[in-house]
Amino acid sequence: MSAKKIIEKERIVQAACQIVAESGMDALNMRELAKRCACSTQPIYLSFVNAEDLKRAVYKEIEASYNRCINDEIASGKWTEYKAAGMAYIRFAKEQPQFFKYLFMRDRAGETVDEMATEFQRESTRAVHSGVSGDKTTVLHTHMWIYVHGIATMYATGFLKWDWDTVSALLTEEFLAIKSRLENK
Repeated sequence: MSAKKIIEKERIVQAACQIVAESGMDALNMRELAKRCACSTQPIYLSFVNAEDLKRAVYKEIEASYNRCINDEIASGKWTEYKAAGMAYIRFAKEQPQFFKYLFMRDRAGETVDEMATEFQRESTRAVHSGVSGDKTTVLHTHMWIYVHGIATMYATGFLKWDWDTVSALLTEEFLAIKSRLENK
C-alpha cells in the first residue's frame, strides 16, 4: 500500500518560505519543515523529489513575491515606472530582508551572464522611457542599479532606517545627476 499524501504542496512551500523569511535559507531543512507542518518528513518527500526540488519551489515563490512587490509599486502610480521599480527593490529589501538576501545577495558565481543580462536589458529599456537614448540607457541603468542595490543592501542588513521621502529624494537626485552628466558628454 502506497503512502497517502495528507499535506498539500502549496502548504509545504508556504511553511518553507516562513522559515526562510524568519531565519534565512540556511535554516531550511526537511526536519524543521516537517516540524513546522506538524508532520513527518514523508509527506514532504511525497511532494518533492529532494531538498533541491523543494528549494527550487521556494525560490519560485520568493521570486513571485518580489515580482508582486515590483508590480504593486508600479501600479501605485506614485512614480515613473523606472523609479517605482527601484523603490520596490528597496522596499522588498526592507520588508523581506531574508528573501532579498536569498535573491540578490547570494553567491551567483554559477549563473551565466545571459540569465542576468535578460533582467538587465529589461531594466535598461525602462530607462529609455526616462529621456535618455542609445547606449546611454545602459550606462544610466548601471549607475542606478549599483546605487539602488547599495541602499537596498543597507536596509536588508538593518543598517538603514531612512523614511521613504528621503529614499525617494536620493534616487531622484542620483538619477538626475547621472542623466545630466550623460547628456552633457
